[in-house]
Amino acid sequence: MHDPNLTREALAELPPDIGDSPLFNGDLAPTPTGRRTWTTYNFAALWIAMAHCIPTYLLAGGLIALGMNWWQALLTIGLGNLIVLIPILLNAHPGTKYGIPFPVLARSSFGTVGANVPALLRAIVACGWFGIQTYIGGEAVRTFLTAAWPAFDQLGGGAMVMGLGIPSAITFMVFWLINIVIVLVGMNAVRHFENWSAPLILLMGVWLLWWMVSRAGGLGPMFDRPSSFATTADFWKVFVPSLTGMIGFWATLSLNIPDFTRFGRGQKEQMLGQALGLPTTMIAFSLMAVVITSAAETILKGTDPKTLWDPVVVLGQITSSKAPAELDAPLLANEGTRIVVAVLSLFGVAVATISTNIAANVVSPANDFAQLAPRLISFKTGGVITGVIGILIMPWKLLASADAYIFNWLVGYSALLGPIAGIMIVDYWYLRRRELDVPDLYRTTGRYAGINWVAMLALVAGIAPNVPGFLKSVHVIEGEPNFFDALYPYAWFIGLAIASAAYAIGMRIKPGFGVNAR
Repeated sequence: MHDPNLTREALAELPPDIGDSPLFNGDLAPTPTGRRTWTTYNFAALWIAMAHCIPTYLLAGGLIALGMNWWQALLTIGLGNLIVLIPILLNAHPGTKYGIPFPVLARSSFGTVGANVPALLRAIVACGWFGIQTYIGGEAVRTFLTAAWPAFDQLGGGAMVMGLGIPSAITFMVFWLINIVIVLVGMNAVRHFENWSAPLILLMGVWLLWWMVSRAGGLGPMFDRPSSFATTADFWKVFVPSLTGMIGFWATLSLNIPDFTRFGRGQKEQMLGQALGLPTTMIAFSLMAVVITSAAETILKGTDPKTLWDPVVVLGQITSSKAPAELDAPLLANEGTRIVVAVLSLFGVAVATISTNIAANVVSPANDFAQLAPRLISFKTGGVITGVIGILIMPWKLLASADAYIFNWLVGYSALLGPIAGIMIVDYWYLRRRELDVPDLYRTTGRYAGINWVAMLALVAGIAPNVPGFLKSVHVIEGEPNFFDALYPYAWFIGLAIASAAYAIGMRIKPGFGVNAR
């Protein structure tokens, strides 16, 4: 059901004919002036909560595994997030100025009908990540529950549900329900959840950092470990593709950031909050991961160093009633202390995963599905659709083939994100000079009505150069390394540059959708 109060407030600030438009509903409507209440803290807290998640924790470990030392890894992460902050802030501006979400903003460049394409593409990848994050969170909960209550892992014997054991199925569905309940309460619940989860997550991380360093008697061996690259050229070959990966990590939010900034009090609040929240948190949390993992190498010498980059593994070792192979006693000898730490660790990991999942993987597809049929699908309905698809994709099976899903499908999908972002930025900042006719964004006969074929062709032009590399990466085609293979690791950059240029030139040659030739 749509929020009748939100619909009424939004319509009071729009022409009377908009209420009858099939492109309008209360969730896609411009946020009423009285509801634009997010402050600098709200936006900073949003990014702190989203960035403090297990995939972020693993970033530095992945780069160090490629041969970087600790400061090279942090430099790559920091630079990548500073770069992606640029399109995030550029696409955030219209959200705050006009109070409109991503799918409505996309109507100005792709058309009211054409906007279904970027909205649906963005929604699909978000559904995939929703399922994956929910499964990761559920497995973390299962690990800690088993540490505190070993019998939990034996529930159901060997029974399976959709290929998932009973304990995993229980924790997955618990995680799923918590996400859906928050979505059903609405966007204010998202804001409140992010506000209190951000400091809690920080406190949990600081506690783990302090405990590991104290137990290890120092920072551990990682800070003395040199880079494995003999020359600058060797480093550069790994650095540039890795930088692209760091940008791709939040490239999804560079599209749908208006879904959040539409609630901002002003441009200063959203810009400052995001600039403080995103790059600083990513660098700080990655440094925290390096220190914790380095200390863990000292404490858990018999454990595979690669597994120590997973905080769930480290916390599982700490809270386990069984001593690690290289120790004579559990790390926490007192059973009561062990249970308390296990419960707090479970809660911290759960909150971190849920906060990321709701903000990054539910808000966007909920709005995007609403764009497909505004009269039938509300934000809450779109959120439930996202959750159902997240179950149906069976993410535990997708993760069983990580190369095929994460490194092929998701990297391939990133080739779409750059072109979409580039088209939207050129349309708003260059062609329209930040001026939009908001009522026409909801009219079926307004200046944005239909499909903007220039945007569609620019999108295809931006995607096309990366298709051969993607097909090679998933082994659809074979052959010797070629020019397109070299382009593919830079798919986001190439797609953004080509689509931006094609759209700018095309709209000058064949102006339309309210853009005048100059």
